Amino acid sequence: MIETMQVTVWFDSSCPLCRREIALMRRLDRRGAIRFVDAGDPNATCPVDRDAILARFHAEEGGKLLSGAAAFAAMWRAIPLLRPLGLLAGWRPLTPLFEAAYRGFLRVRPRLQRLMR
Repeated sequence: MIETMQVTVWFDSSCPLCRREIALMRRLDRRGAIRFVDAGDPNATCPVDRDAILARFHAEEGGKLLSGAAAFAAMWRAIPLLRPLGLLAGWRPLTPLFEAAYRGFLRVRPRLQRLMR
């Protein structure tokens, strides 16, 4: 059995794209290895400024706060089906490529959000 540490993921429930993605991740997380926190909830505790949490994907793994592609990699590593992708994304030679892809996604995200509404 693969040992993974608990991962906390902050997401924006007001974003239709985020809601769909988190719904998928919840279905895949059959072991309950991920704690999902709605950063849009005014009662939610966020480790950094709420606007920063909502602007860029954040996760905590092993007590370390991660953002962007590194946060996605942590979430993927917690899900057995996606673990190989998470390990690949966390491999130092490929990390910059995953981060560049994430930054590219951030540029098109507003259009995707409008399409999903």
